[in-house]
Amino acid sequence: MTLHDGTRIDNSSSLERHALRGPISPADTAIANYAGRDLQPNRGIPLNLDWVNAARVNTSAVERRAQTIGTRRTVKKEWQAAWLLRAIMCMDLTTLSGDDTDERVRRLCAKARQPIQMELVQKLGIESLNIKVAAVCVYHRFVETARRAIEGSSIHVAAVSTGFPAGLSPFEERVAEIRRSVEAGADEIDVVITRAHVFGGKWQALYDEVATFKNACGPAHLKVILGTGDLLTLRNVARASAVAMMAGADFIKTSTGKEATNATLPVSLVMTRAIREYAQETGMAVGFKPAGGIRTAKQSLDWLALMKEELGDSWLRADLFRFGASGMLGDIERQLEHHVTGRYSADYRHPMA
Repeated sequence: MTLHDGTRIDNSSSLERHALRGPISPADTAIANYAGRDLQPNRGIPLNLDWVNAARVNTSAVERRAQTIGTRRTVKKEWQAAWLLRAIMCMDLTTLSGDDTDERVRRLCAKARQPIQMELVQKLGIESLNIKVAAVCVYHRFVETARRAIEGSSIHVAAVSTGFPAGLSPFEERVAEIRRSVEAGADEIDVVITRAHVFGGKWQALYDEVATFKNACGPAHLKVILGTGDLLTLRNVARASAVAMMAGADFIKTSTGKEATNATLPVSLVMTRAIREYAQETGMAVGFKPAGGIRTAKQSLDWLALMKEELGDSWLRADLFRFGASGMLGDIERQLEHHVTGRYSADYRHPMA
């Protein structure tokens, strides 16, 4: 199945495709392409305060642009189904409740391995695509449980660390928590920044914090949660995004999902443009993860359209784009069922776990 622009759904990595071509060139190790330029994974750069302080955001213009995202691009019928399948493949299926149990995590992992009911998969004729979500996201305590439950699949285990969601536990404990999660088998670490560093303009402190988190991650990918709902202004969002990327973030993420205001299109627009500027200046690609408040299939299409228009097709893959939005999976299933049957099913027919 292909997207509306002809892009095929493809689970193979760049390195897999080039494995038999001899010596690896910079193009072989590229994880993205923007405006004809191959982009490498983010290694970070020294803190550039001139860059950070020069950040400006025209709030009214951003809000006007955000209002057009859902109206500028329309996909229908089989193309819409393909885009919804892509949304599933870019999803971090998440459970971060105070009453989480090992059994709940195992059920979540089973849903991650088969996010669409088999009867619906057969009706869509997509058995060969082997659709799965990108990752399951859990507290540190459940990393080993999740690792065992998704063993043998390509699904990653992501752990929220650093005193999630407030990020106010002692610094040494936050760093130790990252290391414990990596040792337990986490492939990705979602960390929370100290928002006070942003409020006080303490950019060196924020840079050092994220760089330390990155070092503690070792081989695991670092997703840096900015807590945009707490940052007060879009300019703060732009500045915090730049500092996190300079410090080596593999992804920048909007929210913990616990704030009063989580992912919004204006905030996402500012963050994706920060990613674009960083790519243009450094030749390195950083991923983006909106989290919290995204609950419907229609919203998933809005965010996919945003990524395509602002960053291009490279950011329509799980390597560089994730949804922290488990709640929308049920609605996507309902939309896919409507595509093949012409009828909407009840919500209870598509349980999360």
